[in-house]
Amino acid sequence: MTSLPTIRIVKPADFDRNTAQTPGSERHAAIARDLGIATRMWSGVFVVEPGAKTGIHHHGEQETIAYVLEGECCVRWGERGEFDAAAHTGDFIHVPSWLPHMEINGSQERSFRWIVVRSTPAPIVVNLPDDYWS
Repeated sequence: MTSLPTIRIVKPADFDRNTAQTPGSERHAAIARDLGIATRMWSGVFVVEPGAKTGIHHHGEQETIAYVLEGECCVRWGERGEFDAAAHTGDFIHVPSWLPHMEINGSQERSFRWIVVRSTPAPIVVNLPDDYWS
């Protein structure tokens, strides 16, 4: 008889804040190998506080899909940061592999919060210099 895998329920109190970070934001891992979950993906919560922006970064070989759970932000990307778009509550965002980007919270009152799913099990965060787009 084959043993079936088990379903894991991860409560917010069990999210791991000890994961790869980018200045200006906080990532909380929920589904990750580091949490003892046998998976080929990574998932968690991404938060940017009011008036904050992240550093310029990319996620190496990982593709990222995010769902805007609450708030709104500007996502900037490109070789020189030449593109930007607004993301609002209810939107999905796809960030291709290797693409330099940053997130900007224009609200002075509200954080924005995303649910993030990545295509590989270990989070990859490559923080780039602040003057990368200069």
